[in-house]
Amino acid sequence: MSDTQAVERFGEQYKRLKAEINKVIIGQDQVVDLVLLGIFSRGHCLLVGVPGLAKTLLVNSVAQALGLTFNRIQFTPDLMPSDIIGSEILDQDRRFRFVRGPIFANIILADEINRTPPKTQAALLEAMQEKAVTAAGATHALQEPFFVLATQNPIEQEGTYPLPEAQLDRFMFNIWVDYPTYAEELAVVKATTSDSKPTISPVLTAEEIIAFQGLVRRIPVADNVLEYAVKLATRTRPGTPGAPAIITDHVSWGAGPRASQFLVIGAKCHALARGRFSPDIADVQAVALPILRHRLVRNYKAEAEGVTVDRIVGSIL
Repeated sequence: MSDTQAVERFGEQYKRLKAEINKVIIGQDQVVDLVLLGIFSRGHCLLVGVPGLAKTLLVNSVAQALGLTFNRIQFTPDLMPSDIIGSEILDQDRRFRFVRGPIFANIILADEINRTPPKTQAALLEAMQEKAVTAAGATHALQEPFFVLATQNPIEQEGTYPLPEAQLDRFMFNIWVDYPTYAEELAVVKATTSDSKPTISPVLTAEEIIAFQGLVRRIPVADNVLEYAVKLATRTRPGTPGAPAIITDHVSWGAGPRASQFLVIGAKCHALARGRFSPDIADVQAVALPILRHRLVRNYKAEAEGVTVDRIVGSIL
């Protein structure tokens, strides 16, 4: 199959995927779109929203539609790294044997990731970056494709541990899951209070997903789009040439080079999902907010004046 045919097939399969997920998930179209873009870009996603907005159901539905193995890890204050990675045990033959933890699946739902201490949060760092884990001096590769889709509750902060910046930077997208509209909520209530339960059919295999991920990397990007993505990331850094006043006044730290990489990869995938063979500046802008919002650290002045990260990013687009 040529790349031209692959682009056409990608667009078709992308629409089929969304149609299958929408059998269960009503509304939240942009959230579904960003999660799928993250998966085909080989990125991880952090979903932030209040309880009851179907974040867990969304991740489960995506796993079913993609035909991938799925494990849910409930993050709690007493969760240990070995509860995620696995541990060595002494078997009946008096030999040490590694027992794999729940991290060994294609899609990992890290539910309420900020409820566990940094020591346990760090257990995900190697898996997210290297697609492997190390236990008792031995490295174990994770099965491809591999994604971490984490959820976080933004309102109940008692007993939580803020994610370290290094951990946040591993997530390609920070996706805000908002309340549904009145019409969407009405449809949700109708669907979930009846006896009927829709089933999701797998649309893609793991091999097809890996092939599409390779296609995303291969499509060309014009120099002006690359330059725009890099300039956008550098403009978030206070003290750099071209940084606007809102950045200098309200931001302590800006986005690093990983943001520039994700802006380009995300723009490529966004263009492919819409049947286009190369991204333009509008594709970069379409993915910029969820890529940048968790990479900017506001200073005390911004917090005191109520200047949000979304407002800061919006002002530099």
